Amino acid sequence: MGVDPGLTRCGVALVEGGYGRPLELVAVGVIRTPADLDTSRRLLRIHDGLEEWCTTYHPDQVAIERVFAQHNRSTVAGTAQAAGLAMVVGARHGLPVALHTPSEVKAAISGSGRADKAQVGLMVARVLRLKEAPKPADAADAVALAICQIWRGSADQRLQDAAAAQRAATGRRPPRSWKDLAR
Repeated sequence: MGVDPGLTRCGVALVEGGYGRPLELVAVGVIRTPADLDTSRRLLRIHDGLEEWCTTYHPDQVAIERVFAQHNRSTVAGTAQAAGLAMVVGARHGLPVALHTPSEVKAAISGSGRADKAQVGLMVARVLRLKEAPKPADAADAVALAICQIWRGSADQRLQDAAAAQRAATGRRPPRSWKDLAR
């Protein structure tokens, strides 16, 4: 499940598939909260929406956009709060939670960490064989996060599993670089 956190619009998407298998869009949507509502009530609506997604679709992992400093401090605060809720909901359901930067997601889906929203939407549509990208952009971003996690997250997990297996078999950590191999 991909989550593009936001206080006004929190994109959520579920993509099914895996390494070497075609991907399929299961569900995509946006949890919306009115700007005139108290922040605590807005966060409660986001929490309840994320809980509903988890209990309805039973994802096996959660990928969330990593919040980074923005020019508007109130925007980054709301985004960080929504991201924190997504992490808590994922943890409550016993799911692995991964954070990806916007440039990681863009690079995974389009090949360029500097892709714009239109390019990301176009590639999401192509990868999932959709006529057009999900709308609004928050929904497309959530789909891109889910795809990024399937493609990159599973590769990272395979590397971690291989390193753990090597440690178990040899009692030593795997080499970090070619220099370590020369020792």
